[in-house]
Amino acid sequence: MSNIETIVEFLQANPVQYLATVGRDGKAKCRPFMFSHLQDGKLWFCTNSKKDVYAEMQENPYIEISTSSPEYAWIRLNGKVVFEDNMQAKEGAIANPIVKSQYGTADNPIFEVFYLAEAHATIADFSGNPPQSFDL
Repeated sequence: MSNIETIVEFLQANPVQYLATVGRDGKAKCRPFMFSHLQDGKLWFCTNSKKDVYAEMQENPYIEISTSSPEYAWIRLNGKVVFEDNMQAKEGAIANPIVKSQYGTADNPIFEVFYLAEAHATIADFSGNPPQSFDL
């Protein structure tokens, strides 16, 4: 399994992740988020251009995402957010029924997709084994 496949598998198995940004007030902000899909070797996510998180990522594009498994393993994934007006990525994201219920169609003007550039991930657990580290 490739590095990126390992990351995708972990994110899909643990679908509620937490995305942290630097708020516009300079303070840490964290909220539930969801990985969308892998496309063209990139990890894609989506949001709404009317949300605070969108404005925060426009101002400071460096984020970190974390989640854990029921077996007490966790991932920390960080990188630089790159927004892209990519209809194929939007259609990949809108295929999720939860996303579709919020935005209706991929061409919804407030529907935004982004991927992580300069991505780095660490998967760890309480086994005593060293963490796995991935540059994506």
